[in-house]
Amino acid sequence: MFEIDAAGIYYRDLNARIREALAKGEKEVTVRNVNGQYYIGDGLSGNATIVLEGVPGNDLAAFMDGPTIRIKSNAQDNIGNTMNAGKVIIEGNAGDVLGYGMRGGKLHILGDVGYRIGIHMKGNKKQSPTIIVGGTAGDFFGEYLAGGLLILLGLKPDGPIVGDYLGTGMHGGTIFVRGEVDKKNCGAEVGILDPDEDDMKVLKNALTEYCADLGLDIKEVMSKKFKKLVPVSSRPYGNLYAY
Repeated sequence: MFEIDAAGIYYRDLNARIREALAKGEKEVTVRNVNGQYYIGDGLSGNATIVLEGVPGNDLAAFMDGPTIRIKSNAQDNIGNTMNAGKVIIEGNAGDVLGYGMRGGKLHILGDVGYRIGIHMKGNKKQSPTIIVGGTAGDFFGEYLAGGLLILLGLKPDGPIVGDYLGTGMHGGTIFVRGEVDKKNCGAEVGILDPDEDDMKVLKNALTEYCADLGLDIKEVMSKKFKKLVPVSSRPYGNLYAY
């Protein structure tokens, strides 16, 4: 295991050190005393693991294509922007706009998240992104969702599990919420269903890996009923365009 002390290091210098270690063949890099440095893991490929001790700054794992990043604390905004593959595991809370335009890979967050999680997230036949949140989420969860999987667990909610405008503009993908969902909190284009047998297999498969990553009991996580949210229109705002 290769270690880097990030205390007082400018973000460009820190990222250069991480890239240099991986280029030399290191498969696990631990970065200690992280304190707000931006852009960690951006554009990295391969199968290395980066462990961050401290709170990294914005835009972590943008365009990432393969590595695993484990954050031993909280994280900030814009994680996984247009991420293509790999995984980010967050052992605390995270901020806003996670997974913007995300194409593949996984974000596993133990705690709460902010606003606009999964906005414009996409998927195709070859790959599909997944974001799983263990706590609660703010407004616009799954906004303009075009593909992939969002799972919101609300394991220890202190109030509502999710904010308003849930799935607004959603035209693809699937959202699962552990617990009840009030239609008045959803976008007009969102349909609320009970998961079927195939849906429960999808949930169990995704949550088994999530629980293993974060030391949770899969039986306890799946002991409560889920709701499935899907789009009822593939072009919810088609009438706004000129032809």
